[in-house]
Amino acid sequence: MPDDPASSATARQLARQLAEGHYYAALDLVLGGHHEQAVEEYRQAVSADPKFTDALHGLSRALQDLNRLDEAIVVARQISAIDPDDILAHTSLSILYQKKGMVPEAEAEGNKARVLGWKQQLKKGSG
Repeated sequence: MPDDPASSATARQLARQLAEGHYYAALDLVLGGHHEQAVEEYRQAVSADPKFTDALHGLSRALQDLNRLDEAIVVARQISAIDPDDILAHTSLSILYQKKGMVPEAEAEGNKARVLGWKQQLKKGSG
């Protein structure tokens, strides 16, 4: 028996709601300076919805703020794998690589972000 599309959509919606709850809790924790707890909330958000790039961005930034750069890089790479046109993911990778002294990698990611930005500007201009 095939999956019921309606129940599948409902499950996705519930997962997204759960993810958003954890995401907003993480934002509150970051505002309060509780980055370690925020990391856990972001991880729970991503666990509920693995393609929730806002939560992944938050997770990467919280890890960066905790100076857990290698972990932040892994997360930023996840974002760019989900959405290769995500300018912020490439910008974040550039910053993280720069902080680690990985200059060629930082420059390459910065260039990707710039090119994506130009492409987006061209699309807006022609539309």
